Amino acid sequence: MLSTSARLLRLLSLLQTPRDWTGPQLAVRLGVSTRTVRADVERLRELGYPVDGRPGATGGYRLRPGAELPPLLLDDDEAVAVAVALHAGASGALGGMEEVALRALTKIVALLPARLRRRVEAVQGVSTVLPDGGPRVPPELLIAVAQACRDHEGLRFDYDRPAWTAGGATPPVERPRRVEPHELVHRAGRWYLVAWDLDRRDWRSFRLDRMLLRTPGGPRFEPRPVPGGDAGRFVTERVEAFTRRYPVVIRLHAPRDRLAAWMDPGWGELTAVDADTTEFRAATESHAAIAVWMASTGVEFTVVDPPELRDSLAGLAARMARAAERRP
Repeated sequence: MLSTSARLLRLLSLLQTPRDWTGPQLAVRLGVSTRTVRADVERLRELGYPVDGRPGATGGYRLRPGAELPPLLLDDDEAVAVAVALHAGASGALGGMEEVALRALTKIVALLPARLRRRVEAVQGVSTVLPDGGPRVPPELLIAVAQACRDHEGLRFDYDRPAWTAGGATPPVERPRRVEPHELVHRAGRWYLVAWDLDRRDWRSFRLDRMLLRTPGGPRFEPRPVPGGDAGRFVTERVEAFTRRYPVVIRLHAPRDRLAAWMDPGWGELTAVDADTTEFRAATESHAAIAVWMASTGVEFTVVDPPELRDSLAGLAARMARAAERRP
């Protein structure tokens, strides 16, 4: 049987999991009687841990948030994961939290046993975190959305769509989105929320940098299964489908071998027309985006399709010409 101190630590570890534990369940886990469980719970309360207890078949014990942060118990893998995540945050992976993450990382590393410190240092020694240039998400927004996902609470927010999604015109004003948040996904420098849209009756993904919360802490809901069972794959498929809406065909006046040496295969398909001409087929998120990219290649080219791409190029050329003529 565990000693009283060891049993209290084990009990505290169980109560930190996000579920309710009945007295008999805890008694089985700890190898003691339910009377001892009640005594141990009272001891934890005396030490300042806010343990809630609800009677009945649906009740049980749970550690609720208190006025102060109590000591946390982490197993080896959890401690290493927290330290590595804080290292990423201190390196600028999460905007606005670098200084706070660094302070927390310093405290945790100082308390790690030598064996765990070596594991953390091994991961950090072969890892480099660079600012990805993606849009920054306010930490308070990220935390609020994460908590709503965890607690299965609805969200209401305004969503800002970029102008080019509406063909260059100002996007229409939409009523606040009402969703059941499921999971957060970080992809290519951006945070996405996978959620069930209550008004559209379908799954959607939303970029957090375009969200403005209205009233966090909405009504609770029963979680639905995400399509395919994988939120990350859902976001990837949606993003790829969205960013490849517009097919383009362009004749580049350069040999295929020269272009293939510096163009990533994922950008599109290169086909040699003759020794000095290459056809480039791809799909893009917007004609304006491909116009800017083609202008930056330094290669002469001819637009085969679509005509809208020529309009984007003409507009870009006119704007560049005006910029060249201006004097401060």
